[in-house]
Formats: sequence, structure tokens, C-alpha cells
Amino acid sequence: MKNYDLAIAYKWKYDSEFVELIEENFQKSGLTTFVIGKFNVVEIIKRIKTKEILFKAFLDRASDEDTEFIPLAALLKRKNCYLINPMIKVSKTIDKTRLHKKLSANKFRLPKTLFFPKYIDESSINIDEKDLVKIGNPFIIKPATFSGGGEGVIRNAQSFHDVQTERIKNRNDKYLVQEKIHPRTFNGRRAWFRVINAFGKIIPCWWDDHSHIYYRVTDKEIEQFNLKQLIKISRRLAKISRLDYFSTEIAVTKKHKFILIDYINDQCDMRLKSNHKDGVPDDVVGEFIESMKQRIIKF
Repeated sequence: MKNYDLAIAYKWKYDSEFVELIEENFQKSGLTTFVIGKFNVVEIIKRIKTKEILFKAFLDRASDEDTEFIPLAALLKRKNCYLINPMIKVSKTIDKTRLHKKLSANKFRLPKTLFFPKYIDESSINIDEKDLVKIGNPFIIKPATFSGGGEGVIRNAQSFHDVQTERIKNRNDKYLVQEKIHPRTFNGRRAWFRVINAFGKIIPCWWDDHSHIYYRVTDKEIEQFNLKQLIKISRRLAKISRLDYFSTEIAVTKKHKFILIDYINDQCDMRLKSNHKDGVPDDVVGEFIESMKQRIIKF
């Protein structure tokens, strides 16, 4: 049987540079890697079943897009492979309505929120306009499960008609209607952050919610602007989710309150800033890969 330290499954074309960096890092340390794509997933499942090949760890960045990869993770679980962000854990964070209520019960600061059922379950809803007034205007509309990179999110909604329009457009999803958070600024930068938790390593980044441009938060800035809560909040989320890695979006208000915006994103976009204007800083991606490698070595 041929054994590899890490198998990586992916479909998104922009993941290719991330995968290449993983392979380069691992192989320099004497570790072996194996890439699985649409072209060979069926063959690999067969080879695992016939005990021709096996993996110590599995990074799955494909089964959320393509059901053909789902049996692969299930099979590797039975082989005691280390599944990175296994679906049983991810499934508990997918529904933002359920996660919101859990985080609220755990005393996280969250935007004021109203919840709406699936349109196919309840097309007509009686809502007190006073409830929308409490949320503020304009407000945010988010699908509970369908989103990624802000897809499906309406940032300047102004009426219940806007809510209904989105519910009709995506009839099989629940919706959250949230107050729009206005962050303070630090030295001209919006106090909006995307924090990456990489296998226990917390990496805060400035992330402008308008331009989507990243900059790493320095240790000096953590102290200067009193941003230690970014790290504490991410650690608390890690304990609740028990995910190996994720990112979270946090804004700091003018009263210096830290508000969770995008709670837990289990499939982080790892495009490199050197190749994409709105990509993740290269050194952050490098630290992510190194943290993953060290976790796998210890497994």
C-alpha cells in the first residue's frame, strides 16, 4: 500500500496556487502529498477500497461544490484518516440562523437581527414595521445558508419589499435581516477585520468591507488600537465550532464594541495577494500552510 501524508481535493481553479504552495512546503519537509480532482476522484476511491493507497490527512475543498467527492471523505473517515474540517462539524455552522442563536446564547455581540423562514414554507408574512425600524435603515439581508464571498447579501435594503424580493428569488433558504454596522476608523482605515484561525494560530487582518483589500494586523497595531478582542473572539469561536480552520468577520464600532458580522466561514479564500488585488497576504497563506503541516505531523 502506498501511503501519503496529505491528500488535497479541490475544484475551484483559483485554489491551484494555494495547493501548489502546500505541496512545495510539505515536500521540502520530506512529507508526501497527493492531489485529487474531478479527473481522478472515482479512481482514487477505488484504489482506497482495494488498499492500494491511503492518506494520513485529507484537506477537502471540493465536496461542498461537487457531491461526487462526498463518498471520498466518508471512506477516509472509516480508514481513521485525519479529516480537516469534517462535514459533521461544518454542518453545525452552515445555517446562520441556528448559529446566530447559539452565539447569542454564548454572549457574543451580534448585529440586531430578524429571522425569516423559507419562502416555500411560509410565503406570506405579517411583520410589524416597528421591528424593521429597530433594525435601522438601510439594513442588511443575508441568506441563512447560501453565501460565499458576500454572494446573495444585500447591503442597502430599505423595505420589507426588498426582503420579500430576496425570499422569492431564493425560495429554499431562510433569511436574516440585520442592522448595518458602521465601524470606526483607525488612522484612516475602516475598523473592519477578517480574522483567520489556522489550526489554533490566530491571524487578524484588516479587511475593508468596501474594497475587500487585506492587510495584516501588526502586533504594534494590536496594542496601539486595543484590538486583543479580535484574538479572544476567534478563540472562543474555535472552541464552539471545533473546526480546524475558519475565518470570521469582525467590525469595531465608534464606541469600541466588537461586533461579529460573518460568523464562521469554513472554506477560506486563499488566493494570494501577490496575484490578486483582493487576495490574502502571501505571508498569511504561508503561516496557514505551516500551521496545517505541524498539526498533521502531530496527528
